[in-house]
Amino acid sequence: MALNTEAKYPSRRTYVVKIRSDANSDRLAGRLENLTTGRQHVFASGQELVDSIAIDLQASDAKPTADSK
Repeated sequence: MALNTEAKYPSRRTYVVKIRSDANSDRLAGRLENLTTGRQHVFASGQELVDSIAIDLQASDAKPTADSK
């Protein structure tokens, strides 16, 4: 049996999502921050939040970190 050395939840994929005080269910808005890299993305909708996560994951996959070893 092969041992998977990649963590199921690597720290490079840890985020803080801050929701604006004026956001509501019809208008989600806030800021996403990657805790490892410090990269931040501002979003003005749920779709932009998901897109921001996807962009950040693509950027982190392009640059291996200590977690990926």
